Amino acid sequence: MIDDGPETRERLTTALHVARWVDEVAAGCPYPSLDALVGVADLAARGLTPAEVDEALSAHPRIGEKTAGLSSAEQAASATEDPKLVEAMVVGNQTYEQRFGRIFLIRAAGRSRLEVLAELHRRLGLSDDEEAAEVADQLRQIALLRLQTLFAS
Repeated sequence: MIDDGPETRERLTTALHVARWVDEVAAGCPYPSLDALVGVADLAARGLTPAEVDEALSAHPRIGEKTAGLSSAEQAASATEDPKLVEAMVVGNQTYEQRFGRIFLIRAAGRSRLEVLAELHRRLGLSDDEEAAEVADQLRQIALLRLQTLFAS
């Protein structure tokens, strides 16, 4: 059973730093199971506005930067010591930020650094609207993965 206590709201905020989403998901408490929580969270995250995306991005580190907590675990698979790949990520991040005006965000869990770099290059070719939709979907995917970790019993 997942109830609507302060600890639940804190975990939800860690999963996705969007006040409206936290309120909407918390309003459904108590949840009989993690699956029920994830189902509601998924639907609520599908309606992220541009302002909410900005709110959530303010709590995310750049891919490849030193990270802590969940971000560190999520990016672990994409970590590398290859200096050329590290430099390519730095340059790619800078190019992305100049192009779109925000940090590059991707669900890094389960992806190699090379896969992340390939996705970064692919997404540089997207229109602003296409990339905005991609970022919102990546935030949703990250939030759902985080919920699995944060609410695992």
